[in-house]
Amino acid sequence: MPQSNLPTYAIVELLIRLEKHNPAIGDYKNHTVYDSSVIVKTTGGNIRFPQTLIMQQFEDPDMITDTELADTASLFLAAN
Repeated sequence: MPQSNLPTYAIVELLIRLEKHNPAIGDYKNHTVYDSSVIVKTTGGNIRFPQTLIMQQFEDPDMITDTELADTASLFLAAN
């Protein structure tokens, strides 16, 4: 899926929601789409999102649980 087919603002919204679980994640810089996941580069490092989570944020964000957000925040890799 090309980068332009994903709603970038949904990625930014997810990063905002993840901030309470890990403030080091930082702000959106860009993203790259791979098979079923998306690598998001931030001011703090990078994080991998499933495409399904991004689309869920776009379509029905209230259905994303705090546990899902915490699990996703744990995938963050800080920049060296």
